[in-house]
Amino acid sequence: MVRMPSSCRDVVAACRVPLACALDLLLADVRVRVRSNSRELVEALAGRYREFAGDGGPADVEIALIEAAPPAHSLPFRVRDDGVGKEEFLDFPDGRVVRKRRTGLWIVFGAAGDHIIGPCRRNLDQVANCINARFMDRQLRAGARLFHAAGVALGTSGLAIAGFAGAGKSTLALEIMRHGADFVSNDRVLVGPGAGGLLLTGIPRQPRVNPGTALANDRLAPVVLSEAERAVYSRLHPDELWQVERKYDVPIAECFGPGRFRLRAGLRALVVLGWRPGGGDMRPAWTDIGSRPELAPAFMKDLGVFFESGPRPARAEEYHALLGRCPVLAIDGGVDFAGAASLCLDLLRMPDDPCRACA
Repeated sequence: MVRMPSSCRDVVAACRVPLACALDLLLADVRVRVRSNSRELVEALAGRYREFAGDGGPADVEIALIEAAPPAHSLPFRVRDDGVGKEEFLDFPDGRVVRKRRTGLWIVFGAAGDHIIGPCRRNLDQVANCINARFMDRQLRAGARLFHAAGVALGTSGLAIAGFAGAGKSTLALEIMRHGADFVSNDRVLVGPGAGGLLLTGIPRQPRVNPGTALANDRLAPVVLSEAERAVYSRLHPDELWQVERKYDVPIAECFGPGRFRLRAGLRALVVLGWRPGGGDMRPAWTDIGSRPELAPAFMKDLGVFFESGPRPARAEEYHALLGRCPVLAIDGGVDFAGAASLCLDLLRMPDDPCRACA
């Protein structure tokens, strides 16, 4: 009879195997060492994180990836109450166990160490998301908040670009990149305190875009879409194209060149897209979160079960306290990616008060 685990250490001990393969990563200022029993898995992850190879320094985070059948333990998991139920979890005194219900991956993190156990090779996206979560957790523990936003940077200055789903955050970020900015993040950023102000930290994941975004950006279309796809999408009316929900991966290095994906910059301003198709002229206006608290739901992001302090809903007061008088550029009216990109580039290039760019 198999004894029911009473700790994360018990779960991990039952799956212990030699971890002969290793991969070192440098994510912003965090050194991550991944160890695994699967060379194929490590090689696939090395390709996924090729822009963030480690520098040989001591690891801040160590993660064990165990390619195996899912653990056979029957635990009294709680289903995540998010309306989807893709994960279930159980807290022990020494950490948390999360089980992905569809794929069977088990994610263990906390005082017992960080482990991903199960069919990892078949679920590379989920494995990468779990690695990223451990990196993000360090930022959260240091006082950062999770934002539903994209990020770009030029020199030492960065912008977080927020908006509700479908507002065009990624499209605007990639349009700004066409004119020389670097990519920081696609759909999630962390904003936290730094020595000289607020820091913008990205997530090491390539962006995914709809075909309308790829077709409108000459740096994307030749790489992301086939000739046949470009022909089909080109025949659609712009309103029809806007409604197409099919995602394509954007390899930043292939589209924009090497060295254009980084994870850290100072936060110059927060841009919130409240525009809509057919809304007339674009209307940019400077404000701050204290004056426009109704903007907060556009960028606040709940913490899920993969974070030590989750699951819990985002708290507006925490975002208000963090942002303080951080400049917020609210863009209302009609959709104008070229105009908004030009404005954002002016903000990134200004040496002093960004609010002057819209004066």
